Amino acid sequence: MKKISVIIPFLNEEENIPQLCRTLDVFFSSYKSAEAEVIFVDDGSYDNSVDVLKQQPYKNYKAKIVKLSRNFGSINALYAGLTKTEGDYVVFLYADLQDPVELISMLYEKILEGYEIVWAQRKSVDTDNSRFFSRLYAWLMKRYAVKNFPSNGFDVAMFTRKVRNELIKNIEGNSSIFLHLLSLGFRQGYVLYDKRKRTLGKSKWNLSKKFKLVIDSFVAYSYLPIRLVTVAGIIFSVMGFLYSIFIFFYKLMGGKIAHGLSTIVIILLLGFGITNISLGIIAEYLWRTLDVSRRRPPFIIDEVIELNINEQ
Repeated sequence: MKKISVIIPFLNEEENIPQLCRTLDVFFSSYKSAEAEVIFVDDGSYDNSVDVLKQQPYKNYKAKIVKLSRNFGSINALYAGLTKTEGDYVVFLYADLQDPVELISMLYEKILEGYEIVWAQRKSVDTDNSRFFSRLYAWLMKRYAVKNFPSNGFDVAMFTRKVRNELIKNIEGNSSIFLHLLSLGFRQGYVLYDKRKRTLGKSKWNLSKKFKLVIDSFVAYSYLPIRLVTVAGIIFSVMGFLYSIFIFFYKLMGGKIAHGLSTIVIILLLGFGITNISLGIIAEYLWRTLDVSRRRPPFIIDEVIELNINEQ
């Protein structure tokens, strides 16, 4: 029988964990199409999440905790979980249960049709802010980075062990594992589902993390930012050249130009603003190049805790 590895990263989710484990147990008690292992990846939690996990009964699936030495971010936590999988298929889920566990069976049935990667694409998102950010991010990625990026976005995917092996060959510290998956090629399919609203705990997906995701995605998978620097430079050079010609002929015709401090200030602010933005974009690329050259690990596994399996 085939085995499915479920990777669930978490950070300070002690309120959600009992419900999460009960939901998984109920699901796998009736789901007999494949064996299951669940890999909980502790991304540096400082609450009692790990202790709560140890206290849960695991009757219908194998489980382990991959404990990271500190918080490395959810993307790196997913990569860490990948290195410890044993299944023929791998799927991502999350501790907040906004993505229903029934997705496992939906994705598995679809992948058996011959796909290497199957995406769970959202039909809708409950919160307006999440919907706006997801659609904006998806539009930017589809338009300027990865052409086959789903318009409604996604958080969940199932893929074969062959794809898993390709993913862990080159783990990037400041990137997106989902864009990495999309860029691999292979035959890809999708299923549709409704994302649920979080009922317990507080989301860790704040504005700063969303902003970092956008920057990481563009720098890792698009030349657009660096090309914008070149385009901006060309535009302002042409504008300056045309303005110089205009001033030259205007003075030849006897025109008078008022000299004002405000004009100089505006030009300086605009010029230095464009220059600093350009330097910032270039610095993003340079910093990531330096980060890769250091060969620092994107995550460090502190320990792997095998959880007991209680027979029914």
